[in-house]
Amino acid sequence: MAPRPLQVAVMLVLLLGTLDAAPAQVPAKAQAAAPKKSPYAKLVEPWPDAEQTRRRRLDAESRRLFSRADALPFTLTTDFDAVNRDRDPNSSKHFPGVLTLAREGGKTDSMPVTLSARGHFRRMSRNCAAVPLRIEFPSDRVKGTAFDGQKSLKLVTQCRDDKDFDQYVLREYAVYRLLNLLTPRSFRARLVRPTYVNETAGKKAPASGQTVMPRYGLLIEDDGDVARRMEGRITDLPRVEFKDLDRDALTLMMLFEYMIGNTDWSIYSLHNVHLIQLQRQPRLLFPVPYDFDMAGVVNASYAVTNSRLSIRSVQERLYRGPCRSVAELETALAPFRAKKDALMAVFDSVPDLDHTSGRDGKKYLEEFFSAISRPGSVKRLFVDGCERKPAI
Repeated sequence: MAPRPLQVAVMLVLLLGTLDAAPAQVPAKAQAAAPKKSPYAKLVEPWPDAEQTRRRRLDAESRRLFSRADALPFTLTTDFDAVNRDRDPNSSKHFPGVLTLAREGGKTDSMPVTLSARGHFRRMSRNCAAVPLRIEFPSDRVKGTAFDGQKSLKLVTQCRDDKDFDQYVLREYAVYRLLNLLTPRSFRARLVRPTYVNETAGKKAPASGQTVMPRYGLLIEDDGDVARRMEGRITDLPRVEFKDLDRDALTLMMLFEYMIGNTDWSIYSLHNVHLIQLQRQPRLLFPVPYDFDMAGVVNASYAVTNSRLSIRSVQERLYRGPCRSVAELETALAPFRAKKDALMAVFDSVPDLDHTSGRDGKKYLEEFFSAISRPGSVKRLFVDGCERKPAI
């Protein structure tokens, strides 16, 4: 069983203290071959003072990109043929590109950017024609633009050039909005409308698996900004167990994942979850989930279930713990019930979400609310069959 983060932190502090007290005892060869910095070292790093923490929070909260809800149009030009050939998840290749934004008065802002492919499942060519992207921005060119304050952002692209895949992006955007309604301790997403222009050897042509026509995408909030808004820091520790996490935040996350029908995550393996340590409560970690395209409420055609789970379809819901009492679950479900109307209305507010997608999204949520409203249903769904696992 993996040690708890606090236990590791104490051991680390003792070790660091020993090394500081007697540096001469460490041979030169041992110093040269010293292992990489332990991820647990983050737990004992000094915190900024209260005023600096407050300023960081305010800066993150006021990011211009997430101050509006309309779809942001821009043009992204690069050698997309080369980008979409980069299918190795361990690759560190970077590609030069140009991002062009429209300004008032018909003028445009163009800035050089650096692009890289990311992801695992959607990076496989058998699953998606276009890879998800990461965009790195030049710090001296973003000031005054929609990307003011941004250094690097994940761009969720369409998996394939088809109108159905446009709808999957819009449905996933709706999921981020659902979680934002339930807790501010969640990733913000900005709907974007990129035009992709393939440029190979100076010649413009339709990109492989892409199109010069505008398609929807999502820009996901920077990890560090999420942590700064929470007055904390990213502390992604491997092999974390349920007991190491904030109890209420963990319960809310698990119920949310159940509501949207998502099982594509793991706290123990740090898959689609970030862990955040708060300055005011450093002894516990807060789980913050992201990446919801495999959720049942999105119902993407490429979505698959984990063969080790007891479900056959992504639209089947599965509660994966932690085990809680009925009383605690009823308390955790209270904000879901109180915000039901607002949650259902999200599907009516997403631009260009077609009638079928909106109807199916609301129907999927309605099934959840109907299930938790029946007498004894909370006990049956979340307590009776709960497996007492230390982690997932």
